[in-house]
Formats: sequence, structure tokens, C-alpha cells
Amino acid sequence: MNRDLELALELAHAADAITMKHFLSPFLSVRAKSDRTPVSEADEEVERMIRDVLAKERPDDAIVGEEYGSAEGERRWIIDPIDATSNYIRGIPVFATLIALENEVGVVSAPALHRRWWAARGEGAFCNARRIHASKVATIEEASLAFDDVGVGDDIINFFRRFPRSRGFGDFWGHMLVAEGAVDVCFEPKVALWDIAPMQVIVEEAGGRFTFDPRGISTNALLHDQVLEALS
Repeated sequence: MNRDLELALELAHAADAITMKHFLSPFLSVRAKSDRTPVSEADEEVERMIRDVLAKERPDDAIVGEEYGSAEGERRWIIDPIDATSNYIRGIPVFATLIALENEVGVVSAPALHRRWWAARGEGAFCNARRIHASKVATIEEASLAFDDVGVGDDIINFFRRFPRSRGFGDFWGHMLVAEGAVDVCFEPKVALWDIAPMQVIVEEAGGRFTFDPRGISTNALLHDQVLEALS
């Protein structure tokens, strides 16, 4: 196994221990950031842990994290300590730690769902040690869509209506369902780099395609050009 992927999986295991320690705790500390989004002590503890380990194991690599800023370098680790913090603090089990070595390795670990997805370039994509593949659905009118509709206009809502099945699997989960072949398209109207860095590697290694522009759009590849044209 790729050594960077091995390290990312070790980091995910340690992160899961932290997030599950605090999950559903009545003593979890939460505050609002300057952009009014929530951050919990678990978010900060996970990111500090990952940064500390990477500083020792990959001292020449740069780190980009949601909570503690970013640095530039040829090799960048990109971290979202808890994707879907709003779910996490409300006791909803749909949350995950996202870890990526940019364009090379991706890990998405969702311990409350008992699922972990990972990939390294040229080595395929996996969920819980099972190799996964994107679907072969070829038309939007036959496809399933996962979406986040926050802030979208009527034109995007009309696009959603073209799909016979659409569900609000937000954040990481929709993209991972595309990688698994359970869903054919996932659309998020606006994402940050740390929201999607591991998803791109995993989806593409599963045979799908990914666009970040700053929308996050993953598909089974067969539908990608149709989706981008419909959203243009």
C-alpha cells in the first residue's frame, strides 16, 4: 500500500477516536466562527492532532486545514477535521474526517456510520476494504442525484427535477455514494478545498469524474458532460 495512504489511514483511525469520544457528549464545547459557522472542541482537537503527526512524519510537506489555516508547498495535506459539524453537534451521525494529500491520496472516515472510504492514485478506491466503482447509468433521466440545495436558484431546482430520484445526502456522503455506484451524480453549489480534496481522488479512482469550480460536482463519468452542460 502507498505509504502516504497508510499514514492517512492511521490519522483517520486516531481522528475517529477523538470524534467518537466527544460525539453525543453534553459537555461538548461549541462556538461560532467569524463566518457564523459552528466549530467544536472536537474539530480543533482533531486538526491539532493531525498537524502534530504530519509535522513529525512529513516535516517538508505543507498543511491546509479548515480550522488553523494553510501553507503553500509542492506537497500539501488538506484536512477537514469534521465535515458536517452542524450534524455532529446535533447528534446526527452523518459526519466525517476528511484527509487528503492533494491529488494523490484521499481518506473519508465516518465512524458513526461505520464506514471509511479511501484511495490512492493508480490503486483504486475502497470502502471498508471493498473495492468500489461508479455506476454505468448513461442519462440524467435514469439517474439518481444527491444534492445540497442551500442557496440555489430556480434554474438549479429545475435541474434537480430532471432526475427521477433525488435525495439530500449532503456534504461528504453524496460524493461517496457516487464512488460506490449507489448514486450517479452529486451536486454542491459551493465548497471549499478542504470540503472536497479527498472526494476527488476517491471518486476518480472509482471511475467517476469530479469538478471543483467552486461547485462540487461528482458523477459516474458517463453523465459528467451532460451535467456540466445542464448547469452552465
